[in-house]
Amino acid sequence: MLRLSKKADYALMAMKHLAQKRDVSSSAREIAEQYDIPIELMAKVLQRLVRIGLLASTQGTRGGYTLGQPATAITVADVIQAIDGPFTVTACSTDKHDCEQYNKCSIRDPLWAIRERIVQALGTVTIAEIATEPLTPVPVAKAAVLHARH
Repeated sequence: MLRLSKKADYALMAMKHLAQKRDVSSSAREIAEQYDIPIELMAKVLQRLVRIGLLASTQGTRGGYTLGQPATAITVADVIQAIDGPFTVTACSTDKHDCEQYNKCSIRDPLWAIRERIVQALGTVTIAEIATEPLTPVPVAKAAVLHARH
């Protein structure tokens, strides 16, 4: 099963929060408390996003974090890869190729193609898009029923 790490979830939550605040900075504590995330973990996630250039930080009493680029220029793929590194779907998805079946694997290339499609799909969704709340949110129970029908 493909699944984002908790850190990637938290990074996306923080990015959405900051995109909605626009040019107003937020502290790590403010973001962590808003979403019930441990402050130390949120601080580490935010610092990594600053190192990559997706966030900017300002020191001081009015300091905090803001987006380092326009929300329209940052994709979900950018955020996930900043936190978790390159996307992988198989053991051989990295440059190491340390799988014993690497040379004889019959599914490696199709799985790599799937990985590329996932990266492309996540690269089409911007932080600006996820920061826009839907007008009428679908209740969780109804969303589960809709998903089950497909």
